Amino acid sequence: MDERPKRLVIFDVDGTLVDSQDAIVAAMSEAFQEQGLPLPARAEMLSIVGLSLPEAFRTLVPEAGPHQIERLTTGYKAGFVRLRQRGAAEAAAPMFDGARDLIMDLRGQGYALGVATGKARRGVDHFVETHGLEGCFSAIQTADDAPSKPHPGMVLNCLELAGIDARNAVIVGDTEFDMAMGAAAGVRCIGVGWGYHPIERVQRGGAQQIAHDIADLSAIIARIW
Repeated sequence: MDERPKRLVIFDVDGTLVDSQDAIVAAMSEAFQEQGLPLPARAEMLSIVGLSLPEAFRTLVPEAGPHQIERLTTGYKAGFVRLRQRGAAEAAAPMFDGARDLIMDLRGQGYALGVATGKARRGVDHFVETHGLEGCFSAIQTADDAPSKPHPGMVLNCLELAGIDARNAVIVGDTEFDMAMGAAAGVRCIGVGWGYHPIERVQRGGAQQIAHDIADLSAIIARIW
């Protein structure tokens, strides 16, 4: 009988499992245009991926007051809904090569899997349904469930939901926010090199290792334990 402790792998979504940058930029663009604000550079918009929407807009428009942040947030959500209705949101955002196979492989090996994302719960539900991942994640935390990254709340909640100690868990993400969140929660932190933050920034957030492709990520997870 295998008496090893159960292990948990928590994934970020945007930029880690899914290449959703086009939808994010399109929804951001609509929100800024509705408010008559100059559009930030694409790289700047992608740099805030992972934060909750209010925090993201406070970062992009530091001079904005609470009401304008609320209008930007509402505009982004409405824009994303319109994209979803046109099949240009989750349905058009591909998973990175090998990401779905990795999830299925880890699940088959008995790992518990979780999600910690700045997406709303509705967005995660669409992501799971679009890519046929129903039943794969036993712990899902979204912007609706906990404070914005880099606060450790999402990871701590995942640990509680899965019934797993921090020493037996790892966070996988593409931004410094993911790494700082994981570090604050006391879990191992693996950064990926194909996402929306430069590797140097991911390392600065607290990444203990960097995976350069999915095969590399799989090998790193296998070596951890």
